[in-house]
Amino acid sequence: MKLKKGDTVKVISGNDRGKVGKILKVFPETNRIIIEGVNLIKRHTRPTQKNRKGGIIEKEGPVNSSNVIYFDSRSNTVARLGHRILMDGKKVRINKKTGEIIE
Repeated sequence: MKLKKGDTVKVISGNDRGKVGKILKVFPETNRIIIEGVNLIKRHTRPTQKNRKGGIIEKEGPVNSSNVIYFDSRSNTVARLGHRILMDGKKVRINKKTGEIIE
């Protein structure tokens, strides 16, 4: 999986198509990611000692990583990612459209 926590991605399929958000968590073993503000799920909770009020809580649900694409905020476009090995042997991620190295 070429996407990492903190990357900005755009949803390209599903109910939240077109939304742009930051990756909060990555699950590489199931190929799923959680994106800020995308695929919101309502969870009904009962009052407990920690949460005295209870009620309905909205939180982000996981999305399959094949439904998103990397969003380059500098050029305001989407792009595919690749890997390149530098002269010093370091492996880095690159933007395939522009060839820029992604930190």
